[in-house]
Amino acid sequence: MIKSVCVFCGSSAGSRESYKKAARNLGRLLAQQGITLIYGGSNLGLMTLIADEAMAHGGHVIGVMPTSLIDKEVAHSGLNEFIKVDSMSERKEVMMQMADAFIAMPGGVGTLDEIFEVMSSNQLGLMQKPMGLLNTDQFWNKLLSFLDHTVAEQFVRLEHRANLIAEEDEALLLKALEEYTPIEVDHQSWISGLRSTM
Repeated sequence: MIKSVCVFCGSSAGSRESYKKAARNLGRLLAQQGITLIYGGSNLGLMTLIADEAMAHGGHVIGVMPTSLIDKEVAHSGLNEFIKVDSMSERKEVMMQMADAFIAMPGGVGTLDEIFEVMSSNQLGLMQKPMGLLNTDQFWNKLLSFLDHTVAEQFVRLEHRANLIAEEDEALLLKALEEYTPIEVDHQSWISGLRSTM
C-alpha cells in the first residue's frame, strides 16, 4: 500500500493552464487518499501549486531542500515538515528513501535528472519502487519515444523500460502505481547478454 509519493515537477508553472490544473488535481487526490506528498520544498511553479492544494485538503506535505536553495529564499514556509540537506544529491537520496512511489509531472532538467535517478536505482536492483509519468497534454511523449529507441538500439532492456508507467489522468496513474508489480530481470543472464554483444 502506498502511503507516500514523491512528486518531481517544475519550479516553473509552464506555458499551459493544463499543467497547473494537473498539479492541483494531483495534490487534492493525494490528500483525499491520505497519501503523504514529498517534494522539493519550493514555493515556486508547479511545486508550490501541488503542495498548497494538498494542504488545503488536509494532506500532509514534506519538503526536502538543500540549504543553498533555502538561502536563495525559494523555500515554502508553510509545509507540515521541512527537511534541510546539504546537497542536491542528498536531497534525491532522502526523497528516494522516504517515498513509496514516484511521479514526475511536466518539468525541466532537474525533473529529468530525478526520473533517471529512480529508473537507474530500480534497474540496478537498489530498490523496487514504482515510477510514473503524469503525461499531461502528452508532455512526456517524446521522452517515451526516446526510451523506446534506446530499447530498440539495445541500450535499455525492455523490462526496465516497461517498469516506467505513464498515464494522462491523475487517478489512473495513482491506481497504476498501487497495482505495480516490477518486471524482474535475471541479472546473471543480463550480464551474460552484455558480454555476448562485445
